Amino acid sequence: MPIATPMLEDNYRRPVRDLRISVTDRCDFRCTYCMPFDEYEWIDRQQILTYEETARLARLFIQLGVDKIRLTGGEPLLRKDLERLVGQLSTLPGIKDLCLTTNGSHLAEKAEALRAAGLQRINVSIDTLDPEKFKRMTKRGDLSRVLKGVFTAKDLGYASIKINAVIERGVNDGDIIPLVDFARKLRLAIRFIEYMDVGNSNNWQSEKMMSKKAILDTIQARYPLKEVGREDGSAPSVDYQFIDGGGDVGVIASVTEPFCSSCTRARLTADGKLVTCLFSETGHDLKALLRGGASDIEISEMIAAIWSKRADRYSDERLEALQSSRGYQPAAHKKIEMIRLGG
Repeated sequence: MPIATPMLEDNYRRPVRDLRISVTDRCDFRCTYCMPFDEYEWIDRQQILTYEETARLARLFIQLGVDKIRLTGGEPLLRKDLERLVGQLSTLPGIKDLCLTTNGSHLAEKAEALRAAGLQRINVSIDTLDPEKFKRMTKRGDLSRVLKGVFTAKDLGYASIKINAVIERGVNDGDIIPLVDFARKLRLAIRFIEYMDVGNSNNWQSEKMMSKKAILDTIQARYPLKEVGREDGSAPSVDYQFIDGGGDVGVIASVTEPFCSSCTRARLTADGKLVTCLFSETGHDLKALLRGGASDIEISEMIAAIWSKRADRYSDERLEALQSSRGYQPAAHKKIEMIRLGG
């Protein structure tokens, strides 16, 4: 029986609506803006949540207000039989949207089983269409395999396929229009992402960040746009439509236009830590409750207690520092690595 709870809100009256679930911290790429190191202290496999544990937590989050779930990693398609988890999540009462973010390297082989299990939407990270640059940026990636995955998913009739591209000035800022042309040709949505100081490993420098305004100016010079806004008022991306009807494009501007005030996203790491912000230093251990025999009510009460105390506004604070005389020192803020936390 569902647990009756009032609407769960944090310190700034932000409800919990979206749950990002990392299913593994492993990844077959080493993207320079995420996790460029070849070796890392990986989570012990015995500490990774089982699919049943993950689905149980997801059910409790839904009862507390979540209606959108996104599966992430690391690279989620490295997790064996991921379609089993998709099948468990897709049938949970109350879920409205189930999405997967992937680097696409194994999508061609996995797309059909995931679709059959109930996956509705896929986001694929593609930062350039230049095969050699793609290999340099990912250190290991094969662009042809990723594109094959996109084409396979499109043929299978997914409700939505989006391309995600992180733009770094001096690295792939010249790839914006080719990526837009690719998305328009295939009738795919595309989202550009400002280069952020996620984790501690990417040696973030503000000079390498290309702003939302600069990205939009580049696109507008070729394709006029009109603003649509944020989906549901709280999505990370501000969306735009091409005036000529050629689809839509969005920009996630965490650095220059923070959206902390409308952030409704909770994150669950592969080893069962509840994290309340993409830039958090620590998480809250839910796995100990799961494996310690706690009841659904006890776990829900813990989640509610954590969320109700949430006061995160990291991106707001970063912008304030960037605009101040003191400046912003990313190395002074230790954060959970993106490869462990998920996007």
